[in-house]
Amino acid sequence: MEHIKLEVLQSLVSENARVAILDDDGKDKAHFVSKTIVKVEICPDKTHLRIYFDHHNFLAVPLACNMAKNKNEWSAFDESTGLQYVIRRECDQND
Repeated sequence: MEHIKLEVLQSLVSENARVAILDDDGKDKAHFVSKTIVKVEICPDKTHLRIYFDHHNFLAVPLACNMAKNKNEWSAFDESTGLQYVIRRECDQND
């Protein structure tokens, strides 16, 4: 695992995805919801990554989180809170 890098998340922009925040046991804190990622950027104080779902609503993920990514899923784990942020690309059946 490595710390969050903005360029890794750029590939998710314009993607349809399912997004959730899980606790350290892997249980849902909130259900997965379908969203389209509009943009990703670092917040002004450079402590969080903002993942925008429209021009006003975003998910803020601490930059100090450990990140993992494979072809269809990106996740970040915040050790201080025990929360895992998960974004799963919605795939075609042929994908």
